[in-house]
Amino acid sequence: MWINEYMTGRSFSAAGASAGEIRSANNGSVSVSATRDYGALPLIAPAGIAYVPVAGAPTVVMEGAGGAVCLGVAVTPREELQPGELMLYSAGGASIVLKNSGKVLINGREVS
Repeated sequence: MWINEYMTGRSFSAAGASAGEIRSANNGSVSVSATRDYGALPLIAPAGIAYVPVAGAPTVVMEGAGGAVCLGVAVTPREELQPGELMLYSAGGASIVLKNSGKVLINGREVS
């Protein structure tokens, strides 16, 4: 994905995109230090997902005709995920994993 390539410093070029770091966040908006300081940027997330990123998380800001937006943060799952699997986790350590096998793990324990 181009966002990951951009954030990890691999060869990439996109007009209007700049790597940065979350300075602060609240429900729905973030402040980011990137090529310049941004305040109260809308935070983009998949439909049905709401989150507040932690300060210091790496991010990408995209500038467009409608203004700048924060495209989310880079994450590293805490366990090995296979293609097609999903993990939701919090900074406090709680997690939910949806496995390809149909299993659901909550905080590492299988539930049915």
